[in-house]
Amino acid sequence: MAKTIWKLDTSHSEVTFKVRHMMISTVSGSFGVFDAKIETEDTDFTQASIVFTIEVNSISTQNEQRDAHLRSADFFETEKYPHIIFEAISLEKLQGDNYLLQGNLSIKNQTKKVSFHVEHGGTIKDMYGLIRSGFSIEGSINRKEFGLNWNALTEAGGLVVADEVKIYANIELTMA
Repeated sequence: MAKTIWKLDTSHSEVTFKVRHMMISTVSGSFGVFDAKIETEDTDFTQASIVFTIEVNSISTQNEQRDAHLRSADFFETEKYPHIIFEAISLEKLQGDNYLLQGNLSIKNQTKKVSFHVEHGGTIKDMYGLIRSGFSIEGSINRKEFGLNWNALTEAGGLVVADEVKIYANIELTMA
């Protein structure tokens, strides 16, 4: 079998997150700078080597004051920990185009095994002759397991920021 190198098409990819705020609404955000190193046997992603890296300073919640707080020592401490890194352990085909992706997620030097649901959108040859493959990925993590501990209580005693963070990514790859 031939080794295949895949390149992330960042103009057709996104990494976003959602977290409950004051337990009454949800705040959404995204990371603007990320990259992936992906190698497969031919086009079989179930045996893929995957390393996905996010530049934490590229975080955006459409509110500069909140973004600065997220970059501070209260949350990501980006000067000391500039990257979030995900290294895949396995991609197991479940049924149809659905997969279970497991791997090690590292945030602020804390590494935990996590799982994500993956839907493979398909693999095609585009009008320029490039082979493309697309994926939708979703899951959630407990931010406190990664040292993102800041919080406060509302007047009613609820948390300002929920512990659960929902993660979504839409990824498009091209065969190098």
